Amino acid sequence: MPMLKQPNQKYAAYKPFAFADRTWPNKTITTPPIWLATDLRDGNQSLIEPMDVERKKKMFALNVRIGIKEIEVGFPSASQTDFDFVRFLIEQKQIPDDVWIQVLSPARDAFIERTFESLKGVKRAIFHLYHATAPVMRNVVFGLSQEEVLQTMTIPHVRQVKALMAKNPEIEWRFEFSPEMFSNTEMDFAKRVIDTVVEEFGATPQNKVIINLPTTVENTTPNCYADQIEWIIRNVAKRDCILISLHPHNDRGTGTAAAELALMAGADRVEGCIFGNGERTGNVDIVNLALNMYSQGVHPNLDFSDIDEIKKTVEYCNQIAVHPRHPYAGDLVYTSFSGSHQDAIKKAFASREAKQTQIWDMPYLPIDPMDVGRSYEAVIRVNSQSGKGGISYLLQSEYGVDLPRRMQIEFSQVVQQVMDTTGKEMTADDIWNIFDREYLSKPTPYKYVGHKLAEDSSKPEAVEVQTEVVIDGATHRAKGTGNGPIDAFVSAIAGELHAPVKVMDYHEHSIGQGANATAITYIEMRVGDGPTLHGVGMDSNIVTASFKAILSGLNRDAARVRTSEATSAN
Repeated sequence: MPMLKQPNQKYAAYKPFAFADRTWPNKTITTPPIWLATDLRDGNQSLIEPMDVERKKKMFALNVRIGIKEIEVGFPSASQTDFDFVRFLIEQKQIPDDVWIQVLSPARDAFIERTFESLKGVKRAIFHLYHATAPVMRNVVFGLSQEEVLQTMTIPHVRQVKALMAKNPEIEWRFEFSPEMFSNTEMDFAKRVIDTVVEEFGATPQNKVIINLPTTVENTTPNCYADQIEWIIRNVAKRDCILISLHPHNDRGTGTAAAELALMAGADRVEGCIFGNGERTGNVDIVNLALNMYSQGVHPNLDFSDIDEIKKTVEYCNQIAVHPRHPYAGDLVYTSFSGSHQDAIKKAFASREAKQTQIWDMPYLPIDPMDVGRSYEAVIRVNSQSGKGGISYLLQSEYGVDLPRRMQIEFSQVVQQVMDTTGKEMTADDIWNIFDREYLSKPTPYKYVGHKLAEDSSKPEAVEVQTEVVIDGATHRAKGTGNGPIDAFVSAIAGELHAPVKVMDYHEHSIGQGANATAITYIEMRVGDGPTLHGVGMDSNIVTASFKAILSGLNRDAARVRTSEATSAN
C-alpha cells in the first residue's frame, strides 16, 4: 500500500487577500439580523430520508412559531415533493401574512420557469437564484471564463427572473442571488458579479436585492470570511440597494463563529437551520447563534422559551437526535456532574437570592435555564455520575430499569433527599424501593382500572380509548380520541383534571424476555403550569404501561401540590 502524502504535500493553505484596514474586530453585535430558516430546503436535502409532507408541515409550523419571518420552503424545480408542498402552503393558505416564503432555483431556464409555476397565487415570495462563481467550478465543472459566466449564466437568468416577476405583478416579490462558493471566489470577480446582478435587476434603496454570500464549503478560519464580507460591503457599487445575507456552513466546525464575525463586519441577514442540520457538517445553527446574542443582552427576536418542545419537533422532523452536549438545548448542558461545580452553583443561587439581583452572573451557567423552559432542579441535582453512588447503574444492572437521561437527574434528587434524611449508604434494593415508592406504588388520587382501544386510520384522530380510572376513590368512565393511544387517553381523562396534561417525551423498553417480559414506560410530562416531571408504568401490555405512566405522573404532581400547600400553610 502506498504511503499517504504529508499534509504539506497535498493541501494548499488558504491565502488571505490583502485587507489591512479592516474595522470589524473593534465592533460588537448590538442588533439581531434578519433570520431565514432553510430547514425545509438545505436541511431537508441533507437528510438520509427527506421529510415527508407531515414532517414538512410540522417544521414549517415550528419556524413560524419561533418567529422566523423568512422561510425557505423548498427546491420546487428539483423535487415533485417540494413542488407539491409549496402548492399546499399557497392553496391551503398556510402562510401567515407577515411571513415570506422563499424558493431556490439554479440559473437554468427550465428550472426557473418551473419554480415560478410553483408560486402561482402566492401573496409574497422571495425568488432565490444561484450559480457557482469559484475558480474550481468555472474551470472544472463549467469550462467557462469569468466573462463567459457573466454572459451565459448571470445576466440572462437575472433578466429571466425579472421578466417573469413582471408578468405576475399581483405578487409582492423579493429577489435573492447567491454566488455559490463565494468564500472561494476571487473578491474582484465576486464584486463584479454582485454589481452586475444589482444593475441588471434594477435594485433601488426601496426595492433591495438580497445578495447571499455563502461559505458553501468552509475552507478557512472565520476571520477570513469576515474580511471578505467587510470588503464586499465597502466596495460594491450600490450598497444602499443591497441586503447582505450570510449562509455559513460548518465544515471546519466554526460556522457560528464565522456568522458572528461576519455580522460584526456589517451583514444584515443570516440563513441557517434549527440545531444546525445541513449538508455535510451542517448549516449555521440558528439556536446557537440566536442564544449567543441573548446571553450578551441582545434579544434575537426569536422565541426559544420551550427549548425541549422545539428539540422534540426538530428531532421528529429530521429523524436526527440533538446531541446531549448541544449548546443551550442539550439534555446535559445545565447539569454539573462535578461536586465542586455543584457547590459553586448552589452558593451562587443563594447569593443571588440574598441580593435580589436581576443580573445573571452564575458560574458554569451562561444563561438562565428558566429562559429556555428548563428548571433549576436539574442544575443542582445529584446524578448517577456524582459521588453519591451509581444510582442509574444499580437500577439497570440489578433490576433491568434503564432510566432516560433526564429522568436520571430527576430520580437522583429523590434519592438524595432520602440520603440526607437517613445518612446511610444506599444498596440496590434501597434504591429500587425508593423508585417503586416514588413512581409505581402511589395509589392516590389516580388509579388505573381498565381500557378498550379502537382504531380507524381514515380519521385524523385515528385512535379511540374508553377507559375506567379511579380518582379520589370514585370510579370514572371516559372516552377520548387522539392520533395515538397516549394522546387519546389524555383526552379521555382531561375532563376529570383541574389542569391540562402535556406529554413532553416518551421512552420504553422491556424487562426480561419471552412470555414473562414486562414493559416499562417512562413519560416526561407537565401538568398545567407545574414543573416538568416523569411518570413510570409497568405492565405486560405496553399500552397499559403507558397509561399507568400518565397516572403515575399525575399522582406525583398531586403529591407535589399537597406538599407545597402544606409548606405555605405553615
